[in-house]
Amino acid sequence: MQNVIEKKNIKNIDFNCDLAQSFGIYKNSSEYSLLDYVSSVNIACGFHAGDPLAIKEALLAAKDRNVVVGAHIGYDDIQGFGYRPVDMDEDELEALVMYQVGALMTFAKSYNMEIEHVRPHGAMYRKAMEDIDVSRTIAKAIKKCSQWLVYYGASGENLATVGEELNIQVAHEVHLEKIYDESGNIIFSAKDLENTDISISRLKDLLHNSRVTNNIGSKTIVEADTIHFSNKLANAKELIIRANEIVSPLPYNYKNAMKSGWVD
Repeated sequence: MQNVIEKKNIKNIDFNCDLAQSFGIYKNSSEYSLLDYVSSVNIACGFHAGDPLAIKEALLAAKDRNVVVGAHIGYDDIQGFGYRPVDMDEDELEALVMYQVGALMTFAKSYNMEIEHVRPHGAMYRKAMEDIDVSRTIAKAIKKCSQWLVYYGASGENLATVGEELNIQVAHEVHLEKIYDESGNIIFSAKDLENTDISISRLKDLLHNSRVTNNIGSKTIVEADTIHFSNKLANAKELIIRANEIVSPLPYNYKNAMKSGWVD
């Protein structure tokens, strides 16, 4: 009964996770464990991970469960799993993004699917959070692929500013295991939390009060449209199961697409 009451009093929110994070003989055996509990998935496009067969399997698995699909883009860094920063000029970065998004869009259409969003990975995700010019270039490239795509990024002022400047939908993403500073930015050098009770407490505070606990123990207000769940955490499945008991996730783009009038 308590869960029912809680669900009536909180905002809608998307849960997302990554798929196709394999390449050749290097398989990610745990990534599908979260698929039944999310409302959207980010499919690696072949640069940081994701060979063609892994991409196909991820698309079909998402389609089977009626889960929203997005492109998970990264730097061309298979060996470093996209975690190493790469210096690129604007034209190079734009082309890199469009190449990956376009590949997944075409792949998806062959199975009568459409991709709904784009989420940077690893070093690109961090760079976009820290450098508004990088974030702006990514957003421009996404919009050139389709004006309806949503740009998923780390919650914060940079993402909001880019969305307003370019008139592109953005989804502010929050992590339950990450450590945040007083400004609401992720501290990437800090060790991730793997305590389910603490993460669930954070989820409730986020849903009811739009707050995250920061590194000095106080609270910071953040935008939150989607929550990322990482299968790299030892408690990943336990956490997402308990999160589903608190709130039933809904895909971000469907809500906004319906408001815009371009779908029924």
